[in-house]
Amino acid sequence: MKWRLLLDLDAIDFLAAQRRADEERLRRRLRQIQEAPDRFADYPEKDGHGRAVEAHFCGRFAIVYWIDLAARDVKIFSISLADM
Repeated sequence: MKWRLLLDLDAIDFLAAQRRADEERLRRRLRQIQEAPDRFADYPEKDGHGRAVEAHFCGRFAIVYWIDLAARDVKIFSISLADM
């Protein structure tokens, strides 16, 4: 069964504001995360509510998401420049 990918509006806005090559790279990675979300988790974080979320680095970008096992959703909370 396939996972459903859900994006926060701020993540969509950030994605749309990127150069075309970066946007395409991020979209490809989002599709890969949708297919196998646990495969791309680089390190765990806590969100503002103390819930465990995953962070993934895609080049110079950070993607933060939550895997909702019960609903089979991958919820993208943010896409941003990674803190280097």
